[in-house]
Amino acid sequence: MTIVTPGIVPASVLLAEPRPDWLSRWGRFGATLTFNMFSPDLVAQAKLVILDCIGAMASGMQEPELLMLAERLQRRGRGNVAAVGAGLSLRGDDAAFINGSAGTALELDEGNQFARGHPGIHVLPAALSTALVAGKSGRDLLTAFILGYEVGARAGAACRLRPTVHPHGTWGTIGAAFATAMLEGADEEELIETINVSATLSVGASLRAMLEGATVRNSFCGFSNRNGMTAWDMVASGFTGEIDSVRTVYSGILAEGFKPEMMADELGSRYEIQRNYFKRHAACRFTHGSLDVVRELIATHGMIAPETIASIEVETYAYAAQLDSVEPSNMLAAKFSLPFAIATTIVNGEASVPAFRQASVNDETVRALTRKVAVREKAEFTAMLPEKRPARLTIHFTDGRVLAAETMTNRGDAIDPYTPDEVHAKFFELAVPVWGKAHADRILNAIETIDMAPDLTGLNDLLAQPAIKEA
Repeated sequence: MTIVTPGIVPASVLLAEPRPDWLSRWGRFGATLTFNMFSPDLVAQAKLVILDCIGAMASGMQEPELLMLAERLQRRGRGNVAAVGAGLSLRGDDAAFINGSAGTALELDEGNQFARGHPGIHVLPAALSTALVAGKSGRDLLTAFILGYEVGARAGAACRLRPTVHPHGTWGTIGAAFATAMLEGADEEELIETINVSATLSVGASLRAMLEGATVRNSFCGFSNRNGMTAWDMVASGFTGEIDSVRTVYSGILAEGFKPEMMADELGSRYEIQRNYFKRHAACRFTHGSLDVVRELIATHGMIAPETIASIEVETYAYAAQLDSVEPSNMLAAKFSLPFAIATTIVNGEASVPAFRQASVNDETVRALTRKVAVREKAEFTAMLPEKRPARLTIHFTDGRVLAAETMTNRGDAIDPYTPDEVHAKFFELAVPVWGKAHADRILNAIETIDMAPDLTGLNDLLAQPAIKEA
């Protein structure tokens, strides 16, 4: 039968397509890989990412709406999986949902510049819940987490999301599902089926939510974790997916192109978790190059008085230049406003969590300086993505002086990484206000020795500890 309407492909053509080779390779890879095949450096990096995610979860959980949500979830069914930092335990799927949501609330979760998103927080909550309930060891958790991160990050790198789609809640669902399936002993065919089912359960996440400051955006990673666990439950119960749903979803529904060759390139010899980044600025990663420049200028010249600034010009790549709002309404919107992020860093000296709280959003000194920041895309900078994240700042003073500086990378990227000690310091900055130094030390030790743990009950008990109550 002939169809003349563009975009409509006959079923006879669609159904004749074979399973892609990369899917078969991933099924074999997941079914045959063991912890002993990992290098010490890879294991050490995975531990750092887990630690960083836990710090982000615990601190983010202190937001009022997340504590209230945790209590509401507990009403419908108590469980034994910690809602990290909430001081209560939930059913596994509910815990994965709220821990994933909390981990993104402060914009401090690690990420991967090649995937253009945050693989760790999409995978770890589901993996922790599943490993605990299934009685798996720390090595089992590490193995599943590394591979869940890998398949999710590769899917992110292989696709080109539509400009209106937020990366949270999308390809990370595949990673959460794969880790869950591995922890429950899925075989080669089941792992392939899990990838296909989970891709269709990706969230159609709106990018505009982050720009508006709509905090529903903080739930997108939570849904990836919950939906990933559901995908495996469905496969284990006999549900089936399309033969190549990843391409369906990520070449025509949520994304505009998918490169399948990237899914298996150097598979087993290059791990995306070793090309990740860690964040120290509590704002969207696209702002970080500019904020690194501001911090450099402050370190060199001292604090800059806002009233002495006439204007600030920013040249950067497209995704950063998109964040040009000068009137953010709340904390989340402020984290996705490059002018505000620059202004609050100049006024407060750093892009810390308090620098984006409502008090700063309402501060007229910060707001007045925000309005003096002009942002534009420089095409040459956009062409350098994803390896580089350039930003050039020029500050014009009222007395005619000019300060200018630029960077080609974000501090914390794989080519300019933070040291393990710096990642530990960030963990303590987030965890100590929640639990105190002694308990934060216990969690750090549990993560550093997790490959020796016969099960996850000890770590879960630590994460279930109630937050300290201090003014």
